[in-house]
Amino acid sequence: MTSQPLAHNHTPGASPTIVFLPGYRSDMQGSKVLALEAWARDRGRAFLRFDYAGCGESPGAFEDQTLESWRDDALRIIDTIVEGPVVLVGSSMGGWLMLLVAIARPARIAGLVGIAAAPDFTRWGFSDAEKRTLAEQGRLEQPSDYGPEPMITTLPFWTSGEANLVLEAPIPFDGPVRLLQGQRDAEVPWELALRLGDTLRSDDVQVTLVKGGDHRLSRETDIRLLLRATEDILTACFSPSSC
Repeated sequence: MTSQPLAHNHTPGASPTIVFLPGYRSDMQGSKVLALEAWARDRGRAFLRFDYAGCGESPGAFEDQTLESWRDDALRIIDTIVEGPVVLVGSSMGGWLMLLVAIARPARIAGLVGIAAAPDFTRWGFSDAEKRTLAEQGRLEQPSDYGPEPMITTLPFWTSGEANLVLEAPIPFDGPVRLLQGQRDAEVPWELALRLGDTLRSDDVQVTLVKGGDHRLSRETDIRLLLRATEDILTACFSPSSC
């Protein structure tokens, strides 16, 4: 873990600020975050992207990090760089983190957009054999679809995830939420998006299922859907009863 400054790019503009939370082993250079940043800049909208500690250009060792430490990274960057209300856009694990951040900062978080959000994946995303390997060896290596390097999960990360489950009780968030989920996602079951939508306390929750969408949801049509969902959240935030 590190308290050193995190790599980030902040575009000033109109409030609320859109803050992007990447997925596991992802960084702030992905196609979705860059497309969303360009869209926000064209509209004069404040936008912030950053790398968690141990990821991308931020300092720290990846295997020293946990779900909780990355949550704290997000809180720290929001607390120190962003003024006013925030709309969180969370991709995969970032969708879990956005829920934890919303719970921790209820007065700051105005709306949520989840992209293949993966809350509680330490509970449902590992087989019994993989959990035994984690317990016995302290780490798990799995083939990655996103590069030659294996996907590494450490026991401290898994334990941190189990200590920060959010789907076991109503999630205390009342703002607008848009959840985008591909039905051909090999990593996150599409039914999880429905469960998450039901678990959120807010009544303003919309779940969009993309029949041909995979986990990345990074095709041009997927990105257009993301931009529409974000614009919808911003519009909801300007209604008299929101934000």
